[in-house]
Amino acid sequence: MIAEVTSPKELQKMDPVFGQVSFDNHEQIVFCQDKDTGLKAIIGIHNTVLGPALGGTRMWNYTNEWEALNDVLRLSRGMTFKSAITGLNLGGGKAVIIGDAKTQKTPELMRKFGEFVHSLSGKYITAEDVGMQTEDMDTVRDVTPYVTGISESRGGSGNPSPVTAYGVYMGMKAAAQYKYGSNNLSGKKVLVQGIGHVGETLVDYLTKEGALVTIADINQNRLEEIGARYGAKIFNGPDLYSADVDIYAPCALGATLNDDTVYKLNAAIVAGAANNQLADENKHGQILQERGILYAPDFLINAGGIINVYAEIEHYDKAEAMRRTENIYNTTLEIFDFALKNKTTTQQAALTIAQNRINQRKKENAK
Repeated sequence: MIAEVTSPKELQKMDPVFGQVSFDNHEQIVFCQDKDTGLKAIIGIHNTVLGPALGGTRMWNYTNEWEALNDVLRLSRGMTFKSAITGLNLGGGKAVIIGDAKTQKTPELMRKFGEFVHSLSGKYITAEDVGMQTEDMDTVRDVTPYVTGISESRGGSGNPSPVTAYGVYMGMKAAAQYKYGSNNLSGKKVLVQGIGHVGETLVDYLTKEGALVTIADINQNRLEEIGARYGAKIFNGPDLYSADVDIYAPCALGATLNDDTVYKLNAAIVAGAANNQLADENKHGQILQERGILYAPDFLINAGGIINVYAEIEHYDKAEAMRRTENIYNTTLEIFDFALKNKTTTQQAALTIAQNRINQRKKENAK
């Protein structure tokens, strides 16, 4: 007789939802599959106390379904706190579609996904994220009104990426003000990791202010294109995280601050657009603080995108969206002060303020 021994990691996967930290009391998780279109998607609805759960749809070629589930849970949870800290009357949700956006995304697949969104009767409102374009949201709009980020010609707010980048820029300037006593980024060495739509716009803002920008990306052609367009230096050192820079701006996928990288950082500030930058928000947030590195919470400073698409619900114009996004500067400084006064990390400070708003609304709703 051979006894089978289950490792702790495999045991955790036996309880892939309720048994993992990222589940964090999600209200609802919807698994969507359609054989004809090849759709395999997961919609995560984390919290709707403040309003309907709004969050983008990401299409990514995940290694396995476990990875996809973990991603949507982490992302939807982040959206709850993003809306709460920004003062929006929205809950947190997110969706992922498993597949290669370049080769497997079709109008039929997007319409079928839209039908699943519609079946939730407005509890979840989608938008674009990694692997998605404005035209994809237009296709979803053909079958459901519960979508934002549609083209301006159809009454939408268009691509949210430029507004997201502006919010990150504001958060970065606030961090510089707090760390250096001036929000002037001229002469500051900034490493932007990931130069998609958001990263490129951030590079534009930074170079115009006179920052010394270095860029990194897995796409070499994109690097050369953006480097030439903005006069940015292309990173070619042995280790990205130990680069001699003042500010590290992660703008690609999350969890770049982990056990392997968090001790390597030479930057004095971390401020970027990527979601879930801290692989472990408690552990790695604490290590950054102990090392004297100022962390601008990602779910706060990358909130410009959701502020932009919220305009489609509240019917304010682009100028108002930019004004609200500019206020990220002030909120970031408030969080830094709160963290100092309460002797906690900036990540925990932001989470506490966001959770307090949710708790207060929950009490009001119970009356």
